[in-house]
Amino acid sequence: MPEADAPVPRALASERAEGTPTAAEPGNTGGRDAAARAAAEEESVFSHAPVAPDSTAAYGDHPDQVVDFYRPRGAGGSAESSPLAPLAPLVVVLHGGAWRAPYDRRHITPFADFLARRGFAVACVEYRRGSAAPAAPGEDPVAGRWPDTFDDVAAALDALPALAREALPQADARRTVLSGHSAGGHLALWAAARHVLPADAPWRTDRPAPLRGVVALAPIADFAVAEKLDVCGGAVRQLLGGEEGFVERQPYADPALLLPTGIATTLVQGRDDLVVPQVVAESYTEAAAKAGEVVGLTLLEGVGHFPLIDPAADACAVVAEEIAQLAW
Repeated sequence: MPEADAPVPRALASERAEGTPTAAEPGNTGGRDAAARAAAEEESVFSHAPVAPDSTAAYGDHPDQVVDFYRPRGAGGSAESSPLAPLAPLVVVLHGGAWRAPYDRRHITPFADFLARRGFAVACVEYRRGSAAPAAPGEDPVAGRWPDTFDDVAAALDALPALAREALPQADARRTVLSGHSAGGHLALWAAARHVLPADAPWRTDRPAPLRGVVALAPIADFAVAEKLDVCGGAVRQLLGGEEGFVERQPYADPALLLPTGIATTLVQGRDDLVVPQVVAESYTEAAAKAGEVVGLTLLEGVGHFPLIDPAADACAVVAEEIAQLAW
């Protein structure tokens, strides 16, 4: 992992839903206020220095195929190591960043540390994202790699029980909660649905993952809606390989089409999110209901995209409580 003082990339300006108001629109005071709040939230979450893990383990040969582990912290903030300490629930965290190469796990490590200080054992998963090649002037980096991004998440989750036994003896794998933010929220929902993937999917499992539940934070949970809104500058379309791959690959990648999962699931969403709007989460919960499954949706007033993973924000404490309700 990079040194703690390594710079963290800022979110791209295009990572905003098409049609949401901006400060540049004349006479749109509400839009300017919303954009200013969103900018302040982004500034806050990226102001935290990355937090080094207690240990890191590889689940493959590629440099991005690693998992960072954070031990549960004691009251004084030190990693809990006493053999007499009770086992802690394990939270598996998947970071966001529109599946694009510049946005790695560094920006979510303060959130992982926040959860560890709340008594959770934490596994923060890295995975291959879009091409690291520089984007053309005025264009965003390409989002995701097909099928590499999905290969990695599946491989990481499969390897995690053994890796966690070695790296986190304080963790109770029987109380595992899978969480992720934004694009990572998509991956969390997808990983929990591998047992309902099409029969020819290479990532399909024979049975549901042994999870207490999933807490997806502002997830890109419905690809049809996200594509219509041009969420994150067309990232969903890019993830699936462009126009030609979208229709063919959507049944293998879109959480809204992989229901019901039979796994307790909660979505946490800011009502003022300009990056992944509320309607994306609502569409997923509606799809779940049509499939006969109840999915929780916690909507937070006055909250945008980034406070959900910002230890300085009240919304982050709400997220920890949602995780705790499933874990304990």
